[in-house]
Amino acid sequence: MSARRVLALFGHPGRGGFNEAAVEGARRAERAGQPLRIEWIADTDPQARAARIATLCEPGLDLLIAHGGQGDAPVAEVAPRFPRTQFAVTQGSLTAPNVASYEILQEHSAFLAGVLAGLRAADGRAAHLSGERVRPGLKGRAAYADGVRRASGRDPLTGFCGNQHDPERAHEWARALAARDARVVFAMMDGGRDGVSRACRETGIWQIGNVIDWVARDPRVYLASALADSGLCVERAAADHAAGRLAVGAVTRYGLEQAASLRLALGAGVTAEERRALDDWSGRLAGGLEIDGGYTGAEFMP
Repeated sequence: MSARRVLALFGHPGRGGFNEAAVEGARRAERAGQPLRIEWIADTDPQARAARIATLCEPGLDLLIAHGGQGDAPVAEVAPRFPRTQFAVTQGSLTAPNVASYEILQEHSAFLAGVLAGLRAADGRAAHLSGERVRPGLKGRAAYADGVRRASGRDPLTGFCGNQHDPERAHEWARALAARDARVVFAMMDGGRDGVSRACRETGIWQIGNVIDWVARDPRVYLASALADSGLCVERAAADHAAGRLAVGAVTRYGLEQAASLRLALGAGVTAEERRALDDWSGRLAGGLEIDGGYTGAEFMP
């Protein structure tokens, strides 16, 4: 395996769907002849992340892919110091002469998750829970809240617990949401997801997952899952770099045309009426419906 191309993942091995999607994307890249060496960065401090990325670049990397919007800040700091290295950030927005961003438009499936949650919550509340306040999480939350409002006329209960990977903190927050009459929670979590699922089993509320198909893994907990396979961005960045066409200085986006990677996966508990409503809203999205890109409502704290 070439040591000159690295995929940097923020978190811990074996936890959460977002990083799992990246690992799967790296496997597809390897099968296509573009192997990536995977490096894990567990520290959540931005300066510590930047220092680790700089260390990875020192041997003279050709390519470093930073997976997730958490990569924007450390890559912005490090990239100018290594002009011969090319960088790609997935689900980010950073661009520079040697930096490209690749983004799958998770807001489309998050919006549909909001429509479903708004319909399912009925006389209760739809809820949202995430970890760090990074750009992809904020965009996904805004799209979800827009869908909830359009379906129910109310804002969701929504909060960021501060850590994507802490299951105990996620469990505490999910329990607190249930205590505020949440009937369904859209969890944009990674390593902390197990804590949300445990709270759902204890309280009987539905969960909607994200990134990968959580319905297939735990249909008794998951009503649906807002697929947005960010591993596609890893795969495409590796292929573009190998072909000498990494889109530095630009953001490359993938939308609903990538149906295998971006859609709302539905569980058996979704009713025929809810499915008809989702089909209607999917058609509106395909027709150019604009999703609210910002959320200005109340923030939940337990």
